[in-house]
Amino acid sequence: MRRRDFLAAVPAAAALGAPVAGAPLSLWYTKPAEKWTDALPVGNGRLGAMVFGGIAEERLQLNEDTLWSGHPREWNNPDAKQHLAEVRRLVLDEEDYQAADRLCQKMQGPYNQSYLPLGNLRLTFEGVNAATAYRRDLDLETAIARVTFRAGDAEFTREVFASAPDQVIVVHLTSSKPGRLTFTVALDSPVRSKPEPSGNDGLRLFGKAPAHVEPNYVRSDNPIVYDDAEGKGMRFEARVRAVAQGGTARVEGDRLRIEGANSVTLLLAGATGFRGSNRMPDTPAAEVSAACVNSLRAAAARPYAELRRRHIGDYQKLFKRVSIDLGGGSGLPTDERLANFKSNPDPALLALYFQYGRYLLIASSRPGTQPANLQGIWSEEMRPPWSSNYTVNINTQMNYWPAETCNLSECHQPLFDLIAGVARNGTKTAAVNYGARGWVSHHNVDLWRQSAPVGNYGGGSPTWANWQMSGPWFCEHLWERFLFTRDLAFLRERAYPIMKGAAEFCLDWLIEDKQGRLTTCPSVSTENVFKAPNGKNAQVSAGCTMDMALMRELFANSIEAARTLGVDEEFRTRLEKAKSRLVPYQIGKYGQLQEWSKDFEESEPGHRHMSHMYGLYPGAEITPRRTPELAQAARVSLERRLKAGGAYTGWSRAWAIGFWARLGDGDRAHESLGMLMLHSTGPNLFDTHPAGSGWIFQIDGNFGAAAALAEMLVQSHDGAIEFLPALPKTWPRGSVTGIRARGGVELDLEWDGGRARKATLRARLSGEHRLRAPKGQKIASVGGLAIKEQQDGSVLVQLQAGRTYQIAFA
Repeated sequence: MRRRDFLAAVPAAAALGAPVAGAPLSLWYTKPAEKWTDALPVGNGRLGAMVFGGIAEERLQLNEDTLWSGHPREWNNPDAKQHLAEVRRLVLDEEDYQAADRLCQKMQGPYNQSYLPLGNLRLTFEGVNAATAYRRDLDLETAIARVTFRAGDAEFTREVFASAPDQVIVVHLTSSKPGRLTFTVALDSPVRSKPEPSGNDGLRLFGKAPAHVEPNYVRSDNPIVYDDAEGKGMRFEARVRAVAQGGTARVEGDRLRIEGANSVTLLLAGATGFRGSNRMPDTPAAEVSAACVNSLRAAAARPYAELRRRHIGDYQKLFKRVSIDLGGGSGLPTDERLANFKSNPDPALLALYFQYGRYLLIASSRPGTQPANLQGIWSEEMRPPWSSNYTVNINTQMNYWPAETCNLSECHQPLFDLIAGVARNGTKTAAVNYGARGWVSHHNVDLWRQSAPVGNYGGGSPTWANWQMSGPWFCEHLWERFLFTRDLAFLRERAYPIMKGAAEFCLDWLIEDKQGRLTTCPSVSTENVFKAPNGKNAQVSAGCTMDMALMRELFANSIEAARTLGVDEEFRTRLEKAKSRLVPYQIGKYGQLQEWSKDFEESEPGHRHMSHMYGLYPGAEITPRRTPELAQAARVSLERRLKAGGAYTGWSRAWAIGFWARLGDGDRAHESLGMLMLHSTGPNLFDTHPAGSGWIFQIDGNFGAAAALAEMLVQSHDGAIEFLPALPKTWPRGSVTGIRARGGVELDLEWDGGRARKATLRARLSGEHRLRAPKGQKIASVGGLAIKEQQDGSVLVQLQAGRTYQIAFA
């Protein structure tokens, strides 16, 4: 059933925001969540909650995106420089790769800090023990989590949302029978804190974050350090206020009791002492309290219907930009649809997963907030996996792959803010650690914008700690924003200065190898290991393929940016000369794209990272049309990786989907989408990562798969807007609206029988565009414009800003 037909059949109740069974944009279940990874997430970019949907007891696990351990500190290592020359000699002379690994560990700094949970809002109900007709859901159309059930002769409903315009989490409870709502409210937190009354109708939870939390790489038992004497931990506070219709609300000790109410609205606010990544988090407690009090006072002045309306209106301005229909559909609960995916690979579930990725980005990344971390904004542990930090050797970047293509450009902004902070700190790291100009950052970043290699001065594996290339990868996001928007002010004032600084570091970081080429050393292929000539595992070498790909891309983009702005002619010349001397892509003995500059054997052929194929995706240097030999070599590398068991994490599988899409192989991309659903997706559609006998949540796979699915339908990285470049046979009919292409174009597309039927282009900017029809088709007309047919089958058209064009396919 197509979406427009479905909506025509929806009962009037759904039009008011109550989703029905089988609604295409609803995750729904017939029982409460048993554990945190079954709960449903809501968020406004800053405040987040996981909603369990309990019957007699309800729990909302809470987060605030600036609540981290630690504070700004010195993380650079002045001893690093003294080891650099010897590391390079050991590698370039191929004398002792293992000794180079050990020396690199001496170039590391301290571990970074940990993202912390704010606490829990707990509701305990009286007279509600058994329930029938139970349903919990998350409606992606409204960003509202809802629980409904029947107990006795009454129907109970809860709605939960995180409001961006009002900066509170709202819980609204109703009963079909008057006076049936009797329950207690409590606040607690695993972070050291204390609850107390707040007036007659509210509670306050206040505390202080630890000054240091040992990061969770191996489930460390090291102590959590509260440095009360020096006052270095961050203050935080959460407050809840009840607005009851009928009945009474009163404080009893450290709890709030509601008796005999008809409906209740709980308003929850949270705040911390964060003052910026370069300042100590020493905001006075009174100011932290005032932030919560002011938010609650303003929200309480609005009736629930207005809070709800403001929330939905704000959210839908972003979410409603894109729709997708891949066919299929099911009236089953989401967890059952997921369990049945192998026997019924329902394309409607994939469409839901795509929109869920967009929902999660809106919920975890808004202008003015912190960027989405390893778990977005949702984390319940004091030591979450990998500190729930910003792992910037792919995971943070992957979080933002859908931002531009999936029409959520505003949600990209927090990443740019983080990049600016890291670049500022990375200027000192480049000088202190390496004696270089420009700025550098490594593989881990926290709230305080740590830029140095982590590892506690020797405990980190060089394959992740001693990787200096996150700066160039960050810059790819800045350039992509410009390509999509052509915003010259953004390029001039924000992007280019940061890009230039990263390029300056890269120029200083490059050295000559024995063939006179420019290379990097030490160099690692992120988190992967090779067999050295002595047969032993080694990590550090020179000129890994990803290093060279990132530098070529950064240099090319910086040259084009400077040319566009009409600046830095001499610097452009330096970059052009250096770019021409970089170690080139190489094809190895198996016909694969080499991962290292030498054709080393892989120690782990099925490794999760596939960094040497960066130039294929998300980069654009390798394409089947322009570089067919390299594209084929990348395909061989991908096939070898997957055959050996690679892509066993959700984010790695999402990357594989993107690779297949760029190779134009829709059926293999769909196969990997199926693997993602079957092996790397939880009941609440959270992306999963294997951990021991179970799994943990990482949000990057959600975002990466959403972006890759968009790449299957539309691509614009290879000099043309290409329609249906990787359409699988399993999606013969469908449509998508609101997808964005580079050059300021937004488009809609419909297809049937595996062939494009029609498309609509909306031009935000004037300019010439190349359009490419799906294989076996031609573009017959573009809104009455004169079209210039090209030898490769594409057409050139001149679009005018503000106009809409209908495309017909032959």
